[in-house]
Amino acid sequence: MFSQLFTWWNTTTFGTSFTLWRKGARLVGTDEQGNRYFEEKDPTLPGSDGKRRRRWVIYHGIAEASRVPPDWHGWLHHTFEEAPTVAPLTRRAFEKDHLPNMTGTPLAYHPKGSLSRTGGPADVNDDYEAWTPESV
Repeated sequence: MFSQLFTWWNTTTFGTSFTLWRKGARLVGTDEQGNRYFEEKDPTLPGSDGKRRRRWVIYHGIAEASRVPPDWHGWLHHTFEEAPTVAPLTRRAFEKDHLPNMTGTPLAYHPKGSLSRTGGPADVNDDYEAWTPESV
């Protein structure tokens, strides 16, 4: 309850819930990660001549924009008019599953020799010779 007042990164705050209620937002769908997508009832998006509706995502867990799959991303940004629940994108054979951006998390990629890597830079090959002006 207390965390919902101040921590926007865990889920929706009371302010977001109030805005969704005030705008009459309806639940459009949920993705495979549990994120919920909403659209307001009456179009109020500025510069759209009263034709576009605001759209929101309420994250399930950590609020990280890279967790939004491509089809829902297109719907949120008005690239697709129909939500993926109504008109899902056709999946092509070469497309891979969606992966979130892990940069800045403990699961981020750390190349060999990185100070952030477990074990530190000691696992670098010994064949590396640092450049010095005298070695020219």
